[in-house]
Amino acid sequence: MKLITTMRSLALGASALIASAGVLASDLVILHTNDTHSMIDPDASGRGGVLQRKAIIDSVRKAEKNVILVDAGDVVQGSLYFKFFGGDVEYPLMNMMDYDIQILGNHEFDNGLKEMADHYRTLKADRLSANYDFTGTPAEGIFKPYAIREADGRKIGFIGINIDPASIIAKSCYEGMDFLPVCETADRYASMLKNEEGCDLVVAVTHIGAVKENYKDTDYDLARNSKDIDIIIGGHSHTVIQPDNASKDYPSVVSNAAGRPVLVTQTGKYGRNLGCIKIDLDNLQNDTPADFDYELIAVTDRFAPSQLDSVMAGFITPYREQIDVINAKVIGRSDEMMDNNARVGAYPNWISDFAEDFGRNIADSLAASGALLPRPIIGMMNVGGIRHPMPQGDVTLGEILSTFPFANRMLLMELKGADLMETLDIAAVKGGEGVSRSVAVVTDDDSHMRRVLVDGEDVDPDAIYYVSTIDYLAGGNDDLIPLGRGRVIWRDEPEVSERILEYITRLTALGLPIAGDPRPRFVKEVTVK
Repeated sequence: MKLITTMRSLALGASALIASAGVLASDLVILHTNDTHSMIDPDASGRGGVLQRKAIIDSVRKAEKNVILVDAGDVVQGSLYFKFFGGDVEYPLMNMMDYDIQILGNHEFDNGLKEMADHYRTLKADRLSANYDFTGTPAEGIFKPYAIREADGRKIGFIGINIDPASIIAKSCYEGMDFLPVCETADRYASMLKNEEGCDLVVAVTHIGAVKENYKDTDYDLARNSKDIDIIIGGHSHTVIQPDNASKDYPSVVSNAAGRPVLVTQTGKYGRNLGCIKIDLDNLQNDTPADFDYELIAVTDRFAPSQLDSVMAGFITPYREQIDVINAKVIGRSDEMMDNNARVGAYPNWISDFAEDFGRNIADSLAASGALLPRPIIGMMNVGGIRHPMPQGDVTLGEILSTFPFANRMLLMELKGADLMETLDIAAVKGGEGVSRSVAVVTDDDSHMRRVLVDGEDVDPDAIYYVSTIDYLAGGNDDLIPLGRGRVIWRDEPEVSERILEYITRLTALGLPIAGDPRPRFVKEVTVK
């Protein structure tokens, strides 16, 4: 067998897979997902949804002798199901789909270590984490570094590898947990599985991403530094790694430290695809990972309602009915569709302008009481905190709550000018972040910050500025480490989504639409050579 060179699955989907299944009696099929993010129902285009996913999984299991189902983390966070029910929907559904291997994503920690531990304790799958040490925490004893599965006399080892939590997960949400280096830990366990346990195949299930973030290890770093890992099933970066992708950015096959191929996979996000790796166990000694059949099965509405799991559907129904009420309540209107994935543009500008206006109101009230001196106010919000696009036309309560699902609070902080410039340099190199109308970031040809203006004046490195933002960013997260050096002088109680709803309600009462300012706040100053 050779690596699939066309995206046949997107054209033929599960039916093609099922039609070809069973050709080899000793095939091993590894199905995998990542970053499903509480997307229980299909999206607006009809992609995804757990009922259609289970129907595909069940079809493959009926057709194939050896099937292992794997998830690479971030099962939760991103929809109203998690916002209101805190995991009580997602984790039971993972059990209903009979996952065999599960690892943690960073969003599993969003409600704290104890709540994560309570949910993971209920999972039937092998729960893996080789590089998180939970000794002395509520999660102690729940996870193991690896698992070995057998198929027709062959041993397949699975290792769980997780992301460095620093600047990704709020410190309070993983307190007491120790992080072990990605590549060193993975290769140590891979060597043990190959050379001591006699595994014929070693699979690293990871939540570290395919995209480089703040010098953290990626799946490609892991693949190229390993000697004994054969397959990487990844998550975190929401990357769709195409089976035939030979590009330098996201290739599906790379060489390891010994010059042997490693298959690198990731399905994207929201359960829109189901990854499928098919391995000929009879020819395993002659084949390499580059010879394995790998495809992405598009999760669509291919199965009729009568073919879907009625027990699972019945479990979801009472939760969906509550969410439908929230989704039906119109709270405002938007002049345009605003892209949540754009690192600069109307949406990050709009939410950052909200933060600036909110901060000015707080500063004015504090100044009136004699607590503060007038200083420039800067609004900053992270693009990663905007989870869905703003639709054009009617905007519902559900859309806002699902777009801003995190339990963050607004705050006002003092930040030294030098730290502000360093923060905005990091943001510029990342391609931008949300900054308010008072800010202009001028960058050089390499996207590094050249100068920062606030209210039209160059930032004074020694001066103190007010920054209105959320507590997550004020902790130096999302790689904005210098922002964590500031001093918090005021902290809000309601969640930020409540404040945004109040803001939209005021706009609506005034007859005003939601309208973002598209003018760039990160501007490249091109050097003429």
